[in-house]
Amino acid sequence: MSSDRPTLPPVRLPSDAELARDALVAPLLARAVRLARWAGPDTRVDADGELVEEQLPSAAEALGLAPDDDGAAYAGEAWRVAVDTGLVVVEEPQEDEHGGEGGAVEPGGQLALVTGGAPQDVLALWLDALETALADATAPLFDDLADAIGEDGDLDLESLDWDPQREAEFLDGVLANLYLLTVAEGGAGAAPVPLPALAASMIVPDDMGEPTDDVLEQVSEAMMRLDDQFRVLEPVGLVAYQPVDEALMAEEDEDPAPMGDDEDVSRYGMVKLTPLGLYGVRARMLEAGMDVPAVGDLADKGADTLLDGVAHYPEASARAETQEWLARREAVPAARELLAAAKGTDAGSPLRRLRCQQALSLVGAEAEEAVREVLGDPELGGLARVWLAERGAADVPAPPESMIFWLAIDTIAAQLDAAGGGDLEELQELVEGLTSQHSGFFDAAWRVEHPATPEVLEAMGRLHRDKHVAKEARKAAFKSRSRTGA
Repeated sequence: MSSDRPTLPPVRLPSDAELARDALVAPLLARAVRLARWAGPDTRVDADGELVEEQLPSAAEALGLAPDDDGAAYAGEAWRVAVDTGLVVVEEPQEDEHGGEGGAVEPGGQLALVTGGAPQDVLALWLDALETALADATAPLFDDLADAIGEDGDLDLESLDWDPQREAEFLDGVLANLYLLTVAEGGAGAAPVPLPALAASMIVPDDMGEPTDDVLEQVSEAMMRLDDQFRVLEPVGLVAYQPVDEALMAEEDEDPAPMGDDEDVSRYGMVKLTPLGLYGVRARMLEAGMDVPAVGDLADKGADTLLDGVAHYPEASARAETQEWLARREAVPAARELLAAAKGTDAGSPLRRLRCQQALSLVGAEAEEAVREVLGDPELGGLARVWLAERGAADVPAPPESMIFWLAIDTIAAQLDAAGGGDLEELQELVEGLTSQHSGFFDAAWRVEHPATPEVLEAMGRLHRDKHVAKEARKAAFKSRSRTGA
């Protein structure tokens, strides 16, 4: 069977236009846009391009916030995004009339894209804002910075135990795990993930039984770091986050209290990627060279690429991808292309034929002309007869016995490949149904000239719950291998 499987299930994303609308209403980017429009010739910044402290209250008011410490913090954060994304441009620093260094501010070229750019332009702007938010999320905590300031007023970076690369890689790993959990559970509508489970996915080894006290302490520390980081990342629209309940914090070390058996897990933090967040994490994973499929990727490819591509997709994703592919083509030529791509004797061909049959069901009655053209084909004739019979078509010729058994082997081979060693209960019912309907099934099956015959018969021997029938299957598999010299 084919072993070429995608590393991740495909994600289903809204259209670029919908994502762009989400990006523009994300609080952080929306504030950055407002500050870019507020800034003018009198706006003063320091040598690093940051708003000087005296400007922060008026910047906060421009955002509709109180001119207090919280308002100033939000304004400063939004200003960094405005600068980093090119919504505003700060000229080279120069000494100002107050004796300090600063630069003049003017609107950046990116500001026009907010109202006049294509959805892809807005999304590129948002991705830049996301990078700034991620950098802020992985920066040292303010309290840690304060503790690292020595008596001479200098910052002792070595005492921080802060490695920017390590912090960034950890957060990237967390977001990748959250992405996988989301797409595995069905996409943007998946339920929020408890923060303890997400932290544990990064700390607890897969082969560990009961976590040690040391590992649990590491999980607790990771939870609290993630709590801070997700609070930073929610305003950019990456996640929807319910923070850790502060009442759970221990007074001494600010770690969460131990979770009781009946404890409401949501009090320990719940997080999920938004649709925009799925788009953002996928974009960063693609940039890192990962294979991260999305529904719609195959819509402009050939039928051979489509059938191979959706082979191991979940049913809903395979159906959605195929519908997008069909929407761009006329029915009869599309059906012919699908049938031609389904032929072959390679390991992946049975599953291609199964996906082809499922695709033809989406074409509907219009595919009948193309389907009838392959009734005499030894590889596609059985599939064609099943498809026509399911639609009550008239004048469907009866299949020869050899075609019946070939189709049975091909169908089981496809189902084995699709299951990939997972849930085989449905396949077990198929196997037992076939053997009960056809007396002497194995006497004929071992002679079937299909590349997967020995493997299918061996699998039937493993799956059938009747020991006598299972033994017959194993004997038939041996005969098949002996006949082919395998």
